[in-house]
Amino acid sequence: MIAIIDYDAGNLTSVARAVSHLGFSCTVTNDLKAIQRSERIIFPGVGAAGSAMASLRRLDLDRCLKDAFEEGKPVLGICVGTQVILEHSEENNTTCLGFIPGTVRAFPGDLRSCNGERLKIPHMGWNRVRIVRAHPLLTDIRETDEFYFVHGYFPNPRDPDWVVGLTDYGLTFASVMGRRNLFATQFHPEKSGRPGLSILRRFCRWDGNHKA
Repeated sequence: MIAIIDYDAGNLTSVARAVSHLGFSCTVTNDLKAIQRSERIIFPGVGAAGSAMASLRRLDLDRCLKDAFEEGKPVLGICVGTQVILEHSEENNTTCLGFIPGTVRAFPGDLRSCNGERLKIPHMGWNRVRIVRAHPLLTDIRETDEFYFVHGYFPNPRDPDWVVGLTDYGLTFASVMGRRNLFATQFHPEKSGRPGLSILRRFCRWDGNHKA
């Protein structure tokens, strides 16, 4: 069973629908025992870092996620679920989970493309990911594949060994991070068509082993 963490951060139904569509059993839950019994955890979310962390702490899910990470259970972070696994977010000046050393930063207000065109914030829509580190969940991803993003803040890990994929939007940011049993995407794989579903499918079969 795959546990999809429910911490009042939205976007849970679309993730559950995608996982079920792929033929895997899942449950949307904040029950600590159910999460502990699960084989894998998906940690999605939309919204703000401050309210996300407040909900995680109130439900004791911060400790539950830390235990799962440390015991080697496969964990997939999505969007806000990806951002709050770092140490700190500029959004709401929030102390986060700290699984990955680094911060979450706001896109600058005067963000421009390489052609000088002013870019809208939040970064919303389709964009590519440049894979910089091999990972078993990305085996089927092509250079031309695009993924769906919606975010005004971006992950900025301190250790480059955590960075699996990069995306350009006025600046270059880590759009995919991963190490050992943890994999995290700033984009929404459940909304990203074939390549996104490929990542979800591989996660639902992944044992969490990865040398990087």
